[in-house]
Amino acid sequence: MGQEQKGVLAPVAALGGASLRFLGEMGAMFLFLADSLLLMFSSFGQIPKTVRQVFFIGVKSISVIALIGLFTGMVIGLQTYYALSKFGSEGFLGAAVALSLVRELAPVLTAFMVTGRAGSSMTAEIGVMRISEQIDALEIMDINPMSYLVSPKLAACLISFPILTTLFDLIGMLGGYLTGVMLMGGNAGAYLYRVDSSLDWEDVSGGYIKAMVFAVIVCTVCCYQGYFTHLREDKGPEGVSQATTTAVVMSCVLILVADYVLTSILY
Repeated sequence: MGQEQKGVLAPVAALGGASLRFLGEMGAMFLFLADSLLLMFSSFGQIPKTVRQVFFIGVKSISVIALIGLFTGMVIGLQTYYALSKFGSEGFLGAAVALSLVRELAPVLTAFMVTGRAGSSMTAEIGVMRISEQIDALEIMDINPMSYLVSPKLAACLISFPILTTLFDLIGMLGGYLTGVMLMGGNAGAYLYRVDSSLDWEDVSGGYIKAMVFAVIVCTVCCYQGYFTHLREDKGPEGVSQATTTAVVMSCVLILVADYVLTSILY
């Protein structure tokens, strides 16, 4: 093959190589997830470790979820009331706020917030343990690092994400009430009636399914990046920092991709 042909095919070769690396990474993360799921039920000793992780991932995220949920609902209530008032449809404010939160915004924004607060911490914690050879020490002591470090975090995410999403829903609807009814003068009875009548179990269950899928994505990506920090070109603290950044960015991208796919399937 001549030099000219090689030059023409170089972008195709680069794209193919990047695609193969991406598929290999996704396959490795899937196997990592499968191993974590199996070890989640390995013994009763997982329960206290899971409870500690629920406190760290779930309970400590309540304040930020409540704050973001309140202001998200307030913004939606304000903007939606302004848009609906142009068509004389202010009475549908409750339905617009409830559906946008339950079906879309609450699970996605909850996943983003937990990724930034707890996901980055998980990556850094496991990454530091890897570069300081603590994970190797666990293996020497015949303690499975996946069972000890990853599985409790996965179980805690599966428990915490739906609960935090529910909290986001409720506080977001309260925020919409504050701006749409108390600030803009909308009808309180119409707001509450539309919230109640517009939501079906399909909407609520779809939000919970999204929350569970996002929990798996966030925990798998963040723990995987930390667990294999030692395989990066940059070693030491630089590798941990890059792994943390990669985990947060990749989690957010995969959350949005999964959100589109799940919305297409569920609704």
